[in-house]
Amino acid sequence: TDLDTLVREHMPLVGHLVREMYARIPAHVDRDDLTGTGLAALVVAAKAWDPDRGVSFARYAAIRVRGALLDELRGLDWASRSVRRRARELDTTRNTIAAQLGRTPTDTELAHATGLTTKELATHADDIARSVVMSLQGFDDRQVDDLVATRAPAVDTIIEHRERIAYLHDAIATLPPRLRTVIEGWFIHDRPMADIATELDITESRVSQMRAEALTLLKDALNTHLDPHLLTPPTRPDGCATRRRETYYADVATHRTYRQRLTPMPQANTA
Repeated sequence: TDLDTLVREHMPLVGHLVREMYARIPAHVDRDDLTGTGLAALVVAAKAWDPDRGVSFARYAAIRVRGALLDELRGLDWASRSVRRRARELDTTRNTIAAQLGRTPTDTELAHATGLTTKELATHADDIARSVVMSLQGFDDRQVDDLVATRAPAVDTIIEHRERIAYLHDAIATLPPRLRTVIEGWFIHDRPMADIATELDITESRVSQMRAEALTLLKDALNTHLDPHLLTPPTRPDGCATRRRETYYADVATHRTYRQRLTPMPQANTA
């Protein structure tokens, strides 16, 4: 039937989306489970697609499959409690050492303080980084709500999601230039860490450290404006580092107006 043909012809799309997402998440997530979820979403998309709406099936299916994969990951709670607990412990230790030294500790210093090897520390940092990148996935999902898909989300949910993604855009745009280069290079452009290190004339270890610093800034910036109850009070409220962070948070807040944040971003011209 036409439905079967539509599904068979677009099965490679599911494989592509699973590979794209699997490269950004911890290894304990089962790839076959993601593929099964993606194929099921493809079938649902084929049944719901209306060609009269003027949206190609490939584009429509990509949005539905990607959304199903993200829902599956959220349901699996793949950023496990142990990973999140270790992240909190590392943040606390890092802040304590930073207060003592007056600077951000090196990976070696942090590993020594936590009893981990630098390799274990790097592995854990990668898992945490990939948990944060799930928010960055939203960069590619522009104007999804305009498709008016079946069982569309409530308007307030759309607005909240759009505002959160907009704040993330603004938080990245206002990062210090070198930190922004790391975040955009690693998460958005998929550049190898060695390339970023060469561009900035630093070691790969330093790139990893800067990535952790930037992710902490991004998380705290979003929490400051959207979820202030999640913020951890600074160890030195009157310190220079705290003042710099507060200036950064203020820059994020004033980067765009509320109305501008809720305006869908224009589609990139790929022609």
